[in-house]
Amino acid sequence: MQESDAQPRRRGDRFYGRRRGRPLRAGRADALTTLPEYGLPVPPEGETYTADELIGPDGLFGREIEDFWLEIGFGNGEHTLHIAETYPNVGILGFEPFLNGVAAMLNHMHARKIENVRVFPDDARKLLPAIPNSVVGRLYLQFPDPWPKTKHHRRRFLQPSTLDRFAAIMKPGAELRLATDDPRLADWMMERTWRHPAFKWQAEQASDWRVPPEDWSPTRYFEKAVAQGRCGYFLNFTRIDEG
Repeated sequence: MQESDAQPRRRGDRFYGRRRGRPLRAGRADALTTLPEYGLPVPPEGETYTADELIGPDGLFGREIEDFWLEIGFGNGEHTLHIAETYPNVGILGFEPFLNGVAAMLNHMHARKIENVRVFPDDARKLLPAIPNSVVGRLYLQFPDPWPKTKHHRRRFLQPSTLDRFAAIMKPGAELRLATDDPRLADWMMERTWRHPAFKWQAEQASDWRVPPEDWSPTRYFEKAVAQGRCGYFLNFTRIDEG
């Protein structure tokens, strides 16, 4: 496409949530200086990438990978780094707008010499339009903000439009792994994903939603939730071939 024909970047959805917390310790502040090496550029405030600016697995990792996975909202990166070490030949792109979490994960990446993770330090919705179709083999959305008030439900990450984009970028047979410790959000996730024609729930019995996947690793957030009497809801779907 000629440069003059390229679509201008559109205004993105408004982001609700924290971007910074307490001042970073020296080690984590130093880790942030490596973000240009492992991170993807963030577009100007209020703008998103477009389909003209394709960002796929080719070229992201500097070597051939067996599959390409996404984790949206990785927190401090505990689960992302676990799956990166478990599957060293898979390329993983993690999304996290909270800068303190990004710094924590980069710090651990360097200490553990993990090279198969890349980072987008902002709202995932800014980059999803630029992910090529049918390239993602697994997508994690775990413990997103539940936004419990009814008037705030439109702020929840999982919406019909989000599922449409997931369906486009995921290849047939890919896994969509959703998790939450909020029962109302679990109902929301289940209802919307169940109704989407591109996804099929993997559960074979009623208790399956209580059992995390075998290769899942609990985070400090989840352990704190369990200590407070909350349980996890694990909703695993398959991207079906609609053709």
